[in-house]
Amino acid sequence: MSLKSLHTAKAQARALREGLATQGTAISHSQALELVARQNGARDWNTLQARLAKAEPTPLQIDAEVRGQYLGQDFTGRIVGLTRVGRHFQVSLQLNAPVDVVQFESFSSLRHHIRGTIGADGKSPQKTSNGAPHLVITLPS
Repeated sequence: MSLKSLHTAKAQARALREGLATQGTAISHSQALELVARQNGARDWNTLQARLAKAEPTPLQIDAEVRGQYLGQDFTGRIVGLTRVGRHFQVSLQLNAPVDVVQFESFSSLRHHIRGTIGADGKSPQKTSNGAPHLVITLPS
């Protein structure tokens, strides 16, 4: 497979679509994606997309020490589980010290282990009621 990233594959599909349009052949974007997939040895776009997503490097690694915030609480810990899900990652973290996920003085709920979904920026797409991401992992440089 000559393609190295989803971005490159999509750019190739865009260029193919535009090139054909200048010659009077109009195709949809999804048709262009399917053609690019077949040109690169995949059965269909979904197959190519899955292969490319798997091949893209991630700054996250199992056993990596990380820091960040979970529900507004600072933490340090270690990645014990990591799965790519499309453009996101499911992470499982073992914390060095528990974090209290409740903000009431009369009640607390300590977490030693947390799981969440983050994007390539290290932030979860899910937000708290104040608009902050549920989970933020400071990615290694």
